[in-house]
Amino acid sequence: MADLVKSTLGPKGMDKILQSMGRGHEVTVTNDGATILKSVYVDNPAAKVLQDISRVQDDEVGDGTTSVVVLAGELLREAEQLVGQKVHPMTIIAGFREAEAVAKTELASAAFSNAGQPDAFRQDLLNIARTTLSSKILTADKDHFAELAVDAITRLKGSGNLEAIHIIKKAGGALKDSFLDEGFILDKKIGVGQPKRISDAKVLIANTPMDTDKVKIYGARVRVDSMVKVGEIEAAEKNKMREKCQKIIDHGINCFINRQLIYNFPEEIFADAGVMSIEHADFDGIERLALVLGGEIASTFEHPGEVKLGHCKLIEETMIGEDKLIHFSGVALGEACTIVLRGASSHILEEADRSLHDALCVLSETVKEPRVLYGGGWPEMRMARAIDEAAKKTPGKKSLAMEAFARALRQLPTTIADNAGLDSADIVSTLRAAHGADPSSTRMGVDVIAGEAGDMKQLGIFESFKVKQQVLLSATEAAEMILRVDDIIRCAPRQRSG
Repeated sequence: MADLVKSTLGPKGMDKILQSMGRGHEVTVTNDGATILKSVYVDNPAAKVLQDISRVQDDEVGDGTTSVVVLAGELLREAEQLVGQKVHPMTIIAGFREAEAVAKTELASAAFSNAGQPDAFRQDLLNIARTTLSSKILTADKDHFAELAVDAITRLKGSGNLEAIHIIKKAGGALKDSFLDEGFILDKKIGVGQPKRISDAKVLIANTPMDTDKVKIYGARVRVDSMVKVGEIEAAEKNKMREKCQKIIDHGINCFINRQLIYNFPEEIFADAGVMSIEHADFDGIERLALVLGGEIASTFEHPGEVKLGHCKLIEETMIGEDKLIHFSGVALGEACTIVLRGASSHILEEADRSLHDALCVLSETVKEPRVLYGGGWPEMRMARAIDEAAKKTPGKKSLAMEAFARALRQLPTTIADNAGLDSADIVSTLRAAHGADPSSTRMGVDVIAGEAGDMKQLGIFESFKVKQQVLLSATEAAEMILRVDDIIRCAPRQRSG
């Protein structure tokens, strides 16, 4: 499992094509560790633990999904060699725990924060976004997308509510044509014959059937003795729908957005009343819209006072590429914004969406926990050196496990260099010497562009402290969990009672 995603680590990591075995044989092109592992069919129970930690890493901090699996895999590889040397698994676990504690302390002491200086902190965020995006498909336009992501996150004013950032994918144009729009864009069209622009909008957001004004011949069985009776039933249905529309209009609204279909007849009633109606706003869109406009989704309209309406300054139709969309500006939730992604094909857009989502998650966590670290293997080398120092003072076989932990950490910069086609042994030994000679002030890490060890501060390669800490803790816990297992037992299926 670890070797499967190992080649995707770092700025020069390769992508994988995931081909669905279901109908349609859908193809996904990605180098996102969580997406790859989520899609792989795994039979081995231990491998499922690795799958699990990558998913948790993705949910918790959004990035570092490949790193966590690679580190856990290396820890297990080292542990396997120690078990072969007759070191008991419990001794290895005890050594790993001590090494983890040393690494965690070293990581915390190495982190620094510019939270008190807005300009320096924004620069940190931009550097973190560039570092995150440099291993993704967006690497060619990482400066542009880093600006987009940081602008979107700073609009949230520290709330960390990523629901307020809406991402729309529109095929056509180039990736660098993507832009950030202040407000909310809904990927729908306005109904026929209705106002295309509304100022000071009062919006009712609903999830209710608006298609019952016709008798559906195929779905209904009506026994009547003449066609006149069928006409009367249809007229009754129409009157019922007219009353429902009137109740909706009585809320004093000028825009009605429904999750379900709106048939021609109610659309006509809304148009006559000067109310803009929008149908089929999908669930993700409508829930986000309710949040952004400050309204609630209603399904009954008997008591207008109990329904919370949404508000915005302007609703108008806008064009992106060939498509018409609806633009809401001056929304109640001021921090809301929409990122419109452009790209040549759906595969590129999907991967761009995943990459941008990772960057937004990392930035959101960094705003909450503003400490940052240098990247490019610098934290791993620093932690490995501290563990080696501690191992020299530790008696017994535990020190072997601690040295193994340090070797596993050094595998991350080794893998980054290997994936870039560089001489990893030479670069890692240079880093080791630099960190050994001046452990407190060195900023040396892997510079894959120049193909040598470089100064991470000058190169602007920064990482979030929260991401690195989560990688360390999750990988150690997963390795410990698998090490504790001495046998896999296939359980009998649960007996059905009766």
